[in-house]
Amino acid sequence: GVAELLEVLGSIINGFALPLKEEHKLFLVRVLIPLHKPKCLPMYHQQLSYCITQFVEKDSKLADTVIRGLLKYWPITNSSKEVMFLGELEEVLEATQLPEFQRCMMPLFRRIAHCLSSSHFQVAERALYLWSNDHIENLIRQNRKVILPIIFPALEKNCRTHWNQAVQSLTLNVRKLFSETDPELFEDCLCKFREDEAKEQELKAKQVAAWKHLEDIISSKTSSTELALASQNAAAQAVMG
Repeated sequence: GVAELLEVLGSIINGFALPLKEEHKLFLVRVLIPLHKPKCLPMYHQQLSYCITQFVEKDSKLADTVIRGLLKYWPITNSSKEVMFLGELEEVLEATQLPEFQRCMMPLFRRIAHCLSSSHFQVAERALYLWSNDHIENLIRQNRKVILPIIFPALEKNCRTHWNQAVQSLTLNVRKLFSETDPELFEDCLCKFREDEAKEQELKAKQVAAWKHLEDIISSKTSSTELALASQNAAAQAVMG
């Protein structure tokens, strides 16, 4: 099966000489990365993940390509697959150097923010575990001015309203990490979050008021129409009588 083939392939990739040949890189892009798409991925994901990670360990410049490939095939509606993707992502990031990380960090952390906000606790929990990896945490810390504004709303909402206690606890740890590393940046993000929240509540209040006004107009028009019809009926009956 596919899993057995990928297992053999993993050993072959492991033996590739450096620098990697162009045809090997093309094989990664055209064959291996698209293998994340099929529904049967769980049957061979472990072996595929090993092959992908081997490429990045051989040539860290491929990390940006691999991460963008994972984002392209991200299983948005399948929580168990998301957990698998996050596990693979951690392995890839473990072998990723700063320049490649910076190339893809914005789309990457927009996706991670969605994972942090997931109501499926295992997805949120797995995303939060990325901060337990020293290498990844170091990459995030060096780029916190870009990353924190992207993920801050997800962190703040988790602390307040996530139903799962473990997710709340892990989120508080990550939040504390940012607040201690860069208190000024953290405060800026908190202020912006509160401003956005106030604007959102104001907009919702306006929408509710607008709907209420519309309902009142429809209700008064309906009453007027009913009254006019009743008058017409009464007049018609009087004429007939």
